Amino acid sequence: MIRRSPLIFIFITVLIDMLGYGMVVPLLPFFVEAQAGSGLMVGLISALYALMQFIAAPTIGSLSDRFGRRPVLLLCLAGTACAYIVLGLADSLLLIALAVALDGITGGTNATAQAYIADVTTPEQRARGLGIVGAAFGLGLMLGPALGGLLSGYGLWLPAFGAATVAVINIGFGLLVLPESLPLEHRSRGPLNVNPFIQFVALQSGRYLRGMLLAIFLLNLAFAGLQSNFPLFSMEQFDWDARDNGLFFAFVGVCAVVTQGLLLGVLQPRIGERRLALFGLALMALALLLVALVPQAWLLYPLVGLIALGSGLAIPALTALVSGQVGEQRQGALMGGLQSLLSVTLIVGPVLAGLIFDGLGPPVPYLLGGLLVALAWISAAIATGEGWRRDDAVAAAREA
Repeated sequence: MIRRSPLIFIFITVLIDMLGYGMVVPLLPFFVEAQAGSGLMVGLISALYALMQFIAAPTIGSLSDRFGRRPVLLLCLAGTACAYIVLGLADSLLLIALAVALDGITGGTNATAQAYIADVTTPEQRARGLGIVGAAFGLGLMLGPALGGLLSGYGLWLPAFGAATVAVINIGFGLLVLPESLPLEHRSRGPLNVNPFIQFVALQSGRYLRGMLLAIFLLNLAFAGLQSNFPLFSMEQFDWDARDNGLFFAFVGVCAVVTQGLLLGVLQPRIGERRLALFGLALMALALLLVALVPQAWLLYPLVGLIALGSGLAIPALTALVSGQVGEQRQGALMGGLQSLLSVTLIVGPVLAGLIFDGLGPPVPYLLGGLLVALAWISAAIATGEGWRRDDAVAAAREA
C-alpha cells in the first residue's frame, strides 16, 4: 500500500515549487528584454538553465541517496529562493544569467521528489505515486503563469519576489511536516557521483534499461521541442495571440491534472505499467501527427488533450518501469540521471524544432514529433519484452 501522508506532503511540496517556477519562467524573456537583450540571448539563457540541471542533477541525486531526501529537497528550495531574489534585483544580463544558473543547479526538486515516491511506494503502486507528482507539476504550471501574469502588471520584480516567498514558505512546510523517506540503513555508502556522463554509463547496465532510457529520451525530445514551438505554430497557422495561448496552456494543465491525478490511479492496477506506457505513447504519436494536419483551430483542443492524456499515462509508467530496475540505495542517482537526460532534451529539442520550423514550415516539427514518439513506442515495446528483462536479471544475479 502507498503510505498516504508522505504522498500528500510531497504533492504539496512539488505543487508549491512549481507554482513559483510557473510564476517566473514565462516572464524570463521580459527580464532579458528589459536589459536590452536579444531573442538569441533569451534562447541562450533558457538553455543555460537546462545545461546547469544536466551538470548538477546527478550530484543532487547522489546526495539524496547519501544524506536522505528531506535535506536535499530543502537545500534545492533554498537555492531556488535565492535565485528568484537575485532575479528580482537583477539590473544586468549577467545577474539574470547568474540567477538562472543558480536555479538550474539547485533545480533537483522534481528528481528528488520522484526518488521520495520510490521510497514510500511498492513497485506495484509506483506509477500511481509518480502520477501524483505529475499532477502537482501540472497544477503548479497551470496556476503559476496566471498568478505571475497578474503580478507582473505592478512590475517584473514582484513575480520574482513572490516566487521567492513561495519557496521560503515551502522550506518552512518541509521543516515542519515533511518526514524523511530514506532510512539510515538504506542510504548509499559509495562515492558521490559528480559526472553526468558517468551517470549515464552506470544507468545503462543491460539492454532493458538502455531501451527504456532511449524511449524516455525520444519522448521528451519531441515534447521539449513542441512545448517551445507551439506559440509560433498557433500564431502562424491560426493567428493566435498571447491570450489564446495562455488559455490553451491552462487547458493542457487541466488535462495533465485529470490524467495523472485521477485516471492513472484507476487504470494502473487494471492494466499495468507496460500497457499504460505503450498505450500512452501510441496515443501521443497519433495525435501529434494529426496536429500537423489540423485544418481548424478548435480541433487543437481535443488533439492536444489526447497528447496530454498520452504523456500523462506514459511518462509515470516509463519512470516506474525504470525505477523498478534499481535498489533503494540508487533511486536518487537514477532520478538524477533521468533529470540530466531530460535536460539534454530541453537543450536540443527547442533548437531542433525551431530550425525545422524556420526551414521546412510550421507543421513539420509536429510530423517529426510524431515520428520520434513512434520510435519511442518501438523502443519501449522491445525493451519490455520478457527476454531482455530476464537476461538482465540473470546478468545482475551473476554479478552479485
